[in-house]
Amino acid sequence: MSAEKQNGSGEVFDFFGDVPVRVSATGTFVEVIPFDGGGRAYTYRVPAELEEKIEPGSLVKIPLGARIALGIVWKNGVVPAPEWAEKVRDLRELCYDVPVMTEDVRKLCEWISAYYAAPFNSVFLTALPSAIRQGVRPVVEKKISLARTLTVEEFSKLQRRAKKQAELYEFLGGAAESDETSIFARKIFTRAALPFSAAVINALIFSGIAKEEIVTKSRLAYDDDLSGAPAGTTVVALAPTLNDEQNAALESFRASLRERAFRVHLLHGVTGSGKTEVYMGAIRDVLNSGGSAIFLVPEVALTPQTVERLRSRLADCGTQIVVWHSSLSSGERFDAWMSMARGDARLLVGARSAIFAPLKNLRLIVVDEEHESSFKQSETPFYHGRDVAVYRAHLAGALCVLGSATPSLESFQNARTGKYVLNRITKRVDDRAFPPMKIIDMRREVLHSKGQIMFSRPMIDALRSRLERGEQSILFLNRRGYSRAMICPECGHVVNCPHCSSALTYHRAEEQMRCHLCDHVEPAPSRCPACSSAGIRWRGFGTQRAEEMLKKLFPEASCVRLDADTMAKKNEFRKILSDFRAGKIDILLGTQIIAKGLDFPRVTLAGILDADLSLHVPDFRASERTFQLLVQVAGRAGRGDLEGEVLVQTFTPSAAPIQFAKRADFDDFLEDEIERRREFGYPPERHIIRHIFRGKDQQLVEETADAWAAFFEKNAPGLCEVRGPAPCPTEKIQDNYRWHMWYFCKKIVGVSARVSLLRASFPWPEDVIDLLDVDPADVS
Repeated sequence: MSAEKQNGSGEVFDFFGDVPVRVSATGTFVEVIPFDGGGRAYTYRVPAELEEKIEPGSLVKIPLGARIALGIVWKNGVVPAPEWAEKVRDLRELCYDVPVMTEDVRKLCEWISAYYAAPFNSVFLTALPSAIRQGVRPVVEKKISLARTLTVEEFSKLQRRAKKQAELYEFLGGAAESDETSIFARKIFTRAALPFSAAVINALIFSGIAKEEIVTKSRLAYDDDLSGAPAGTTVVALAPTLNDEQNAALESFRASLRERAFRVHLLHGVTGSGKTEVYMGAIRDVLNSGGSAIFLVPEVALTPQTVERLRSRLADCGTQIVVWHSSLSSGERFDAWMSMARGDARLLVGARSAIFAPLKNLRLIVVDEEHESSFKQSETPFYHGRDVAVYRAHLAGALCVLGSATPSLESFQNARTGKYVLNRITKRVDDRAFPPMKIIDMRREVLHSKGQIMFSRPMIDALRSRLERGEQSILFLNRRGYSRAMICPECGHVVNCPHCSSALTYHRAEEQMRCHLCDHVEPAPSRCPACSSAGIRWRGFGTQRAEEMLKKLFPEASCVRLDADTMAKKNEFRKILSDFRAGKIDILLGTQIIAKGLDFPRVTLAGILDADLSLHVPDFRASERTFQLLVQVAGRAGRGDLEGEVLVQTFTPSAAPIQFAKRADFDDFLEDEIERRREFGYPPERHIIRHIFRGKDQQLVEETADAWAAFFEKNAPGLCEVRGPAPCPTEKIQDNYRWHMWYFCKKIVGVSARVSLLRASFPWPEDVIDLLDVDPADVS
């Protein structure tokens, strides 16, 4: 329904709300993509008063239909054709004085949409945080302080005429004196903190004795007592002397930085080799030269320690260091984003979405633990933070450094073929010895104990010896909850999730059965729901049960669990890590959160309670992930002056990744695994596109997948190798049945573009949704 009307002079007005918006066929025009416009660009005229202020990337308010919407200026200089120019409407308002999206990020969004075959609107909304899309305003504070010092006579006169104002003067630190230099020692309060009425405060300001300043309040994440220093302070730490291998890697980075051109380096450094010190050397060079940098980490839990080290070491570089991840408040996100857009912050530490940050003059992107699957987005758009980081560096002409003790096969293959520069650090800092890894055959332990056990005898002995010596231990178990399933021995019934094809996990602390796929929760039964038998049994164990056992085995020790359940409260993981660093915790038990990046010098034992969890899954990356996991967990031990030890409990001690990890033999493992991948055509030999079909009707999903396979074969014969369709390993999630098929190809863009075109012409049933996951990290 049109809201446009024309007056007698022929000018067109658009009436919505109470304010008419003038439209014209002359002036400067821009393309704006509104947040709720489906990713489509609309042309608007820029009012004369905003022509000098509007830039591509600016957040603006625009008329869209009969409402006001927010959007991003995508392009400028667009001149509409004469036949419809007179219908172009004016921008309403410029929201911020600086663009909130840089040019390279706008190009990055377009590339992600094309490469990952994702709707542009989903990419667009992913790239900008909701705090920006909602037009959040900064928080401001009114600061009150003295403007001048009163003489004795002036102060006496003020006491006689306005007693309350005189009290406020003294409260602000004033005294009856004539020394003008004393004003620098006066106190500053927020208006809200002063115990005086507004009338008294305003009167003292009006007289010129006090002054009021409006200051934007910065909600800086991790600027508190959990950072290891008093809030608002920075402890400057001295850089250690780098060894020869570290210096060689840093000089290689510097050579690439001097060229001011795009390049990718793969830093393969063993655990404890000081890769972060090399990163910081390169970051310091970039910041000191006026550039900016992004430091990506795979897990939120790694961020506090990383931020603390960077702030202490780079405090003299003249920039804020901001944090970015999903656990931040809306205010913290807004302030961080705007500080980068304005250039106040030139170093960002964060998870994968930090790659979209509006940093100007971007010179360096570091992707730490680049092999981690958590860099892959698990919903549309299915982008991979590591690969997007490489492409943003390409757009910005920057250096991208990928670092890991266990690089992904894809990255290592790119280094072997010359696409990436390979830098290696083969020794630990100060030539510290690698902790020996002992493989514990749990088959023998079960026979010895005549039943299922959680902790082997060697593991218990090793934990006890660390407690006696006052040393710390880290235990890894990648399954949260108490027990993985409830089974009735009488009828064989297993309590499954009603919405997913998976068993419910028992959480004893809450006496609940919980699905870790859809978060369905129900009370834990005391009798079998099928036959009412009271003999139900719990099978398998998780971190809750392991924590309970540890407290029984070592009642005098401080044992703390760190997993997704304990991290529900904001900053809880930071508190736990802070306590562990301070020596308040003897044994830290956790899931994959504790498997990487953490550096605690008093940890001398790293134990893996069930190494088979990541090995026996239907995934072609299972061996690679098991090897990476073992090496990463092993690297948590022996990072200080004390010798470390690694114990691995497994029922398959002869498995290749376990044996390669025991010898810390990365090169031979890669050769063996790449040969296996090459035999079956898996990455890095070829790319994979996973096509997922899902819906509520199981038969309809299957029929649609089969119909699509036939349609694709008919319309794109020989385009790529196709496998499937078949049910997904986890066939049902959140009441949706799932099938998938695979496209194997050498080049992605041509195949994904062709698939996207065919999808647009295929008669999809309304109740079936299809998704494309390019370069999938998870095949479940």
